[in-house]
Amino acid sequence: MNMNHLEVFMKVAEKMNMTEASKALFISQPAVSKALIQFENTLQVKLFIRDKQNGLVLTEVGKEMLSLARQMKEIEDKMVQLACQENKLLRGKVKIGSFPAASTNLLPEAICLFRSQYPDVTIELMEGNTNQIKQWVEDRTVEIGIVASPFDHYDVHILEHDSMVAIMPENHPLQAEHEVSLEQNRNDLIFCKGGHESAVLNTLHEQQIPFQESLTVQTAETLVHMVQKKLGIGIISKFTLSSVSHTLIVKEIIPQISRDIGIIAHSFDEATPAAREFVKALGQLYRSSE
Repeated sequence: MNMNHLEVFMKVAEKMNMTEASKALFISQPAVSKALIQFENTLQVKLFIRDKQNGLVLTEVGKEMLSLARQMKEIEDKMVQLACQENKLLRGKVKIGSFPAASTNLLPEAICLFRSQYPDVTIELMEGNTNQIKQWVEDRTVEIGIVASPFDHYDVHILEHDSMVAIMPENHPLQAEHEVSLEQNRNDLIFCKGGHESAVLNTLHEQQIPFQESLTVQTAETLVHMVQKKLGIGIISKFTLSSVSHTLIVKEIIPQISRDIGIIAHSFDEATPAAREFVKALGQLYRSSE
């Protein structure tokens, strides 16, 4: 199997566009098309459906081949990195998935530490919500991911313990209260998705508190803006809130809702040397007491 063809296949599957793939690979579009056809001929399967309306679409076998191709690429990277490590020189790339608050709060210092030790390793960061990152880890789009609990079946290193709080504007009727009851104020709550929902819904279910979804937003910035406009009481994690500039009042909530933030991978033991070293750098800075 031609590894160059494998590289072309993965890039086309990533971009779902021949022109964009050719630009990313720094080769001509006809060369991309030729390599893809040769790769399909070698495997004797169709990897893409070429649709005039929808463009390129992966076939079912193409999806399975893409997952295997990424695993092969990981193995190739691991071989190169092991050889470099043996020569006391670590090279290669670490592909990381992270949600925005983790990128803001955890990654800058970790990247600085890692780069000081391994300047020849490239870091590629993809941002999304926890569910997206888990899927990226699952299909090996990224090698490691920083997500909020639950961590499902993945290997995990806990970095931070986190809890949810309520936020409200100044002069709110509950400003003098020490804690905000979710049950008593359930019609006035604004929830933020992107990793918080599992912890919130699980706790509400356990406490038999009816969930009233009056307003749900996707980002912390939007939540803060909605609360500033006095549209309700925001429910957000302390960790995420710390990544957003605001002047809102912060209150503890009843019942308390907690979650963990950690690094996940299929297997840390089987990760590339560069990925293992990056995990080690994160652990040195943020490892939480279990």
